[in-house]
Amino acid sequence: MAFLTLGPLSGLSIYGSLELNPVLAQRSGGGVGGRGGFRSSPSLPRFNPSPGPSYPSYPRGTGGYYPSPVFISPGFGFGGGGVGLVGVVLLVGVVVVGFAIVRGLARASSGGGFGGSEVEAEVSRLRIATLFTPQLQTALRNLANAADTESTKGLADLVDDAVVLILRDQAGWRFGGYENWRGSLERAEGQFDQWMTQVRSESVETYRKFEGKVEQNTTYQAKAEPDGRYILVTFVVAAHATLPDVPKPLRAAGAKQALMALSSTTPVTMLAAYLAWTPEAGGEALTEQDLLGGWPGLELL
Repeated sequence: MAFLTLGPLSGLSIYGSLELNPVLAQRSGGGVGGRGGFRSSPSLPRFNPSPGPSYPSYPRGTGGYYPSPVFISPGFGFGGGGVGLVGVVLLVGVVVVGFAIVRGLARASSGGGFGGSEVEAEVSRLRIATLFTPQLQTALRNLANAADTESTKGLADLVDDAVVLILRDQAGWRFGGYENWRGSLERAEGQFDQWMTQVRSESVETYRKFEGKVEQNTTYQAKAEPDGRYILVTFVVAAHATLPDVPKPLRAAGAKQALMALSSTTPVTMLAAYLAWTPEAGGEALTEQDLLGGWPGLELL
């Protein structure tokens, strides 16, 4: 059996993207959010056609059922009590519509539905490292305390209010990073959970509020750093359909655009949200070495 020894700044990759850093895990951290939208939010379901009118059908090979062909006798509609040319056109129209309906039902029953290849959900993660101020740290905690984390409206409001806080602090932005994932609704929750778990692992949680439940670590001892200057704020948001595109490399303009993209979620489109910040305990701040060593993917804004 092989053993892996971790150095003081090394990371262990789990499931491809979850990196645990034992040094950074000594910092305090806070988080707030919920994922109730995956269970009970007003959804935007796949479109399945309503049952159409039924027609006599017969099997043809293995391709399913098709409306029975309509035979028109010679001279039909041209005298002798026929229904006329209009009747012929109507009958042909019924046949065409019948084929279209049956074909659509076959596609729906196979699981594709209409537009089944379209993206159903997007999960995005935005990190912004800004100059530390006690006011911003306190504002984040107050925002978490007041947040309704048990409804999609509360989660959408949480993201909006946090975006406002960070936008007001734009002069202090130094580093940032943005990732997004798009795919099926079924896989989106797993992707959200994976990114949220990674964020949680990056600090000692001294405060956490998730779906109405509050947890606090009152025994944590703050570790002040003389060179500490930064606080790192992370958003993880899952939404129906897709969010507005964000340019890369990020830069300050891209970070602002990413914040606006996250704030475009509504109570209808919101699936899950998690807001995290580190450090959370008073008296702590991250150094530039902490940021570059712990989050090498961050870009200079």
